[in-house]
Amino acid sequence: MRKILVGILLTTLLVGGVFVQAQDTPESDGVSVTVYNQGTALVQDRRTLNFEAGVNTINFTDVASQIDATSVSFQSITDPEGTSVLEQNYVYDLVNSEALLERYVDQVISITTILDGQTFTGTLLSGRGGSIILQQDNGEVIVIASQNVRDIQFPALPDGLITRPTLRWLVNSQLAGDQQVELTYLTGGMSWTADYNILLANGDASLNLDGWVTLNNNSGRSFTDAQLKLVAGDVNRLPQPQALGRAEFEIMEEAAFAADDAVAQREFFEYQLYEVNRNVTIGDNETKQIEFVNGTNITADTFFVYDSSPQYFGYFVQEDFYGQTGVTDIGNYLEFSTSAESGLGADLPAGRIRVYQEDVDGAALLIGENRIDHTPEGEDVRIYLGNAFDLVGERIQTDFTIIAGNVLTESYEIRLRNRKDDEAVEIRVPERLFRWSNWQILEASQPYEQLDAFTVEFRPTVQPGEEVVITYTVQYSWPR
Repeated sequence: MRKILVGILLTTLLVGGVFVQAQDTPESDGVSVTVYNQGTALVQDRRTLNFEAGVNTINFTDVASQIDATSVSFQSITDPEGTSVLEQNYVYDLVNSEALLERYVDQVISITTILDGQTFTGTLLSGRGGSIILQQDNGEVIVIASQNVRDIQFPALPDGLITRPTLRWLVNSQLAGDQQVELTYLTGGMSWTADYNILLANGDASLNLDGWVTLNNNSGRSFTDAQLKLVAGDVNRLPQPQALGRAEFEIMEEAAFAADDAVAQREFFEYQLYEVNRNVTIGDNETKQIEFVNGTNITADTFFVYDSSPQYFGYFVQEDFYGQTGVTDIGNYLEFSTSAESGLGADLPAGRIRVYQEDVDGAALLIGENRIDHTPEGEDVRIYLGNAFDLVGERIQTDFTIIAGNVLTESYEIRLRNRKDDEAVEIRVPERLFRWSNWQILEASQPYEQLDAFTVEFRPTVQPGEEVVITYTVQYSWPR
């Protein structure tokens, strides 16, 4: 009902009063939008404005409603030496029902109700709390619920109320006439992320990758024919106060570029910068996708991991049953390199990655989804896809013995079962020696590799329909 009421208010003002607006902002001479991962965009907008010699009041209405007013920079391109900004303001007291009612307290207004169309005229005492309180000429006080209001008639729009967020400058110009100026500001409500689609070949030895920029614009402004740049990296910013402007957004529409649109990539400071090689229009409340990377026949590897031991936290643990986690799932992972040798040769910004594989009928089915961090060219990408349906692990403690006041031994038995019909699999089994930093494996039934100061890993191969049992005993010692 609140939105309907606002619409009726504005319609009434157009019919019965004077609707005062700030002067129209001229068309853009060119706009550049640089979008960062963290939900911030830098806007650089050039306009041609007409100045008089002396002090000018410049109203600029075509700005994002989530603008950070403290970041605004205004400068003349035509006459930078002779043009100076004396004062800068951000005006956001927009026309709405609450603002109008606040401005008309102690003034005469007329209200028409929904049910019977009756009109009440009187001095407005209050418009808060969901009710409008009027005092008529005879002294009678009338309370009308806001949801029962059809129309409100005001004599005129009060000074100071505007229809759009407005930047207002006092500018001293030595020259009269047209000048090109550049406006630069940061705004919230814009972000981008990368979305990757992977088609894993049957046999799991190679994959095709398509990477898409997904750009979301909820800034409160559309940008027409903009130069678009995207910065990938973790740019440090201070916590931002809540943006002024709209409190809710409409459902976003989606738009996509054709796959052959070129996107240039280059290093910028300690980040990666992507620039679309043509101007684009970014609508408000719009999600836009642009393909920026692709590769075919990229070398890939899938493997299984039974990860059931607790982490080492850097302090001594003596509780005997602490290491029993009860985990039985065996995870399925995909790994590939971003290097040119692997077939890709590209940096991958952080984002969501979906992995598909073709079924026997040629239809691609989703087999896993995850997120990756910023990954430069030449590094490995490891993706957890899910848990294997027909592989099962079991890990139990078989012995815990305190040998002396500062020495104990512990034994584990790990069972790995392969319920596949005809496929042997290698299963990686990392074991974290979590009790203390000083440890020694006394005996083990399978070969292992030490991965770091606190982790060993077994890699047995399990035949279809069979079970492999790993046993090992570790001894810990610690200072008295």
